[in-house]
Amino acid sequence: MINRHGGLDSPEVWQARVDLAACFRAAGRLGLHEGICNHLSFVVPGRDDLFLVNPDGWSFAEITASRLLICDFHRRVVAGDGVPEDTAFYIHARLHARIPRARAAFHTHMPNATALTMVEGEPLVWANQTALKFYGRMVLDEAYNGLALDESEGDRIAAVGGADIVFMRHHGVLVLAPGIARAWDDLYYLERACEAQRLAESTGRRLVPVPRDVAEATAQQMRHESRRDSPKLHLDSIKRQLDRDAPEYRQ
Repeated sequence: MINRHGGLDSPEVWQARVDLAACFRAAGRLGLHEGICNHLSFVVPGRDDLFLVNPDGWSFAEITASRLLICDFHRRVVAGDGVPEDTAFYIHARLHARIPRARAAFHTHMPNATALTMVEGEPLVWANQTALKFYGRMVLDEAYNGLALDESEGDRIAAVGGADIVFMRHHGVLVLAPGIARAWDDLYYLERACEAQRLAESTGRRLVPVPRDVAEATAQQMRHESRRDSPKLHLDSIKRQLDRDAPEYRQ
């Protein structure tokens, strides 16, 4: 186990490891990942120059708290065994370096959300309540350039302004949040919203958007709920289920 920096074994850092590992396991169970690809990361508590991320070659279903790497923004692994996958580093390091509010960055190719990056127009039609959670919070990145294998791609993706959700054309989605629980809550409900829309569109009938004033008011209500304990309670429920069925995630 590499550990080149002191202070990385605090209770706060370990709790972040456990919480992030729980998100990996839950995302794996729900099919929100893709093989050994896709990455969830979180800036190390008490630091602004290091982040937790999954090692290359391990599926979400295999991630444990201790298996997560701690990396700096220059691709050095300062704690953990293994290395980050190339695109994990080039996207996530640049996001964390350039967007201080993005303590958590969850990037997946989850199927329903990714499907909506493949069709013309804006991905979400504001026609179901779950989608309204993201009203006014998302942006569509149209500039697909292949795999993210250099810093320029990460820097371009990082230019998202104040958006929390990035639909990446032809690619997948990115969720940015100040904490792990908020990122998980958004990732989960984003896929559910996209699934409902895809099912509705499969009927061939025209979707009926929620009136704009109602959409805006509902989005405000949902933001209020997120500021309360809803995301934390959601993650707590995930951890209770894992504690019962797969407690090794905490190791």
